[in-house]
Amino acid sequence: MTSERLEAFSDGVIAILITIMVLELRPPGGTTWHDLSKLLPVFSSYVLSFVVIGIYWNNHHHMLRATQRIDGTVLWANLHLLFWLSLFPFATAWMGEHHFATVPVATYGVALLLAAIAYYVLQRAIIAGEGAESTLAAAIGRDAKGKASPLIYAAGIGLAFVNRWVAIACYVVVTLMWLIPDRRLEARLSAPQAAGG
Repeated sequence: MTSERLEAFSDGVIAILITIMVLELRPPGGTTWHDLSKLLPVFSSYVLSFVVIGIYWNNHHHMLRATQRIDGTVLWANLHLLFWLSLFPFATAWMGEHHFATVPVATYGVALLLAAIAYYVLQRAIIAGEGAESTLAAAIGRDAKGKASPLIYAAGIGLAFVNRWVAIACYVVVTLMWLIPDRRLEARLSAPQAAGG
């Protein structure tokens, strides 16, 4: 299987996940600004999840562009990632509809944590198949953000039982860390073209 085919499949799944999440945004029962404001928790949780999924989509795209070899391990690792991402609509809706209550906030953090771990597993599977000198391995380097993210998510899960807003802040911090596009892969992918041109 080519990386383009795997990317197209993953893009389709991610598009469906975003569609499912937006369908949870139902119009308010009334017609006033006050009625609309009641949807703020649901809308806020949707925005956070939309951005997180967007970050995964962006980084997944760049990672697969740098991948030359797709084997069975990579296919299963990719499905593993998509499984945890597929739980985002559920976790997002539960958290938003219950106004960021403790257990839904912790559950949302678990989904974030397990997706982050799954992404790391996918990266390692690709590198194992292509070698330590691969484009992906060279671009990732020490991967400080990739290692810090699960730790912050885990802290957020625990902190949800102390103060749910601190937990949400942890999740937002990781999102902001990744919001600025990671240029490492882009630079590695464009280097051969620049050298050849």
